Amino acid sequence: METTQINISSPFMLTLGGILLVGLLLSTIAKRTFLPRATLLLMFGAMIGADALNLVPRLFVDQFGLIAELTLLMVGFLLGGKLTKASFHDHSAMSFSISICAAVLPAMTVFLGMIALGIATPIALLLGCFAAATAPAAILDVVQESEIKNRFSELLLMIVALDDIWALLLFGVGMAIVTSLNGLAGEASFIGVVAWELGGAVIVGAVIGLPAAYLTGRIKQGKPMLSEALGIVLLCGGVALWLNVSFLIAAIVMGTVIANLARHHDYPFHAIEGIESLFMTVFFVFAGASLEFEALGAIGVAGAVYILCRALGKYIGAWVGDYLSRSGQNNRQWMGVALLPQAGVAIGMALVASNRFPEYRQIMLPIVIASTVVFEIIGPVFTRLAIHRAGRD
Repeated sequence: METTQINISSPFMLTLGGILLVGLLLSTIAKRTFLPRATLLLMFGAMIGADALNLVPRLFVDQFGLIAELTLLMVGFLLGGKLTKASFHDHSAMSFSISICAAVLPAMTVFLGMIALGIATPIALLLGCFAAATAPAAILDVVQESEIKNRFSELLLMIVALDDIWALLLFGVGMAIVTSLNGLAGEASFIGVVAWELGGAVIVGAVIGLPAAYLTGRIKQGKPMLSEALGIVLLCGGVALWLNVSFLIAAIVMGTVIANLARHHDYPFHAIEGIESLFMTVFFVFAGASLEFEALGAIGVAGAVYILCRALGKYIGAWVGDYLSRSGQNNRQWMGVALLPQAGVAIGMALVASNRFPEYRQIMLPIVIASTVVFEIIGPVFTRLAIHRAGRD
């Protein structure tokens, strides 16, 4: 019994300790090069993953979903904290305009690109929906790492917080249209399902956030403890997952409610920031380890067109949204570049669609997985470039 315990504990501790120490080293390298920490961690994870050196214990591979959910909960909570009344007063028109256009235009360009290649309309429509989503964890990490706090970085985080909401709405509409095209009548409307996923998430975030805004920070006046901050974040995520609603949206709503109603403190956000970087390090390394590079060999012309059309759509969408809101030349030129990362939300949509329409799986999944590999590695580089250039120009 003791030997078994040692056999399990030793690789667990060695792996976790090694990853955290390597994460510190890579963070130092990132500060001295133009490669962001997220990209370096992803590349390190890919190097030790199953497709390369295969050094990651099975225990971590099996629990990556839990690690990802915990990390995204904290990311959502921190992003929600950026959506304050003051920030909306300064950026509301810009954030809504750019986020909507940066979700809709990539969906349209990918859809049209797939149709031009001769891809069936239902598949092209679903691929367009996947293209709308971004990677909030990667973008937040790059913003925090850059330590640049200006109008552009604040607006970028607001847009990222709203972006996946529009992506989920588009996905719900797209799934409903494809269901109708396939003649699958008499089943629950996917618009209703997505409405519940979003509406339920808003309710969960608000119901937990309202009392948390007033009750936290009372044990130590003005300074809620880390246990309080972690407790409400984990409670929010657990309830959201139990009710099958979006835990990311629930965490964003809860963070927004607390940031706007808690007059006696803002410390929950600082408390989470104190440990969030540890989760981000582990998350990016295991995300890299789980990347399937074999999918790159099967991506083909359709995958390349998807990548180009999504990148073009993000750039044009942000440009159009910025032009409509008249926020300034810097945002117009660089915002779309900053929104390139794509990760878990797009893959999650693809898995849901593949389960619903298994006949499309062989085309959709390789394209989404391969494009995620590309966008997760190079996307943070462009995000970092955009943040630095927008602040300088």
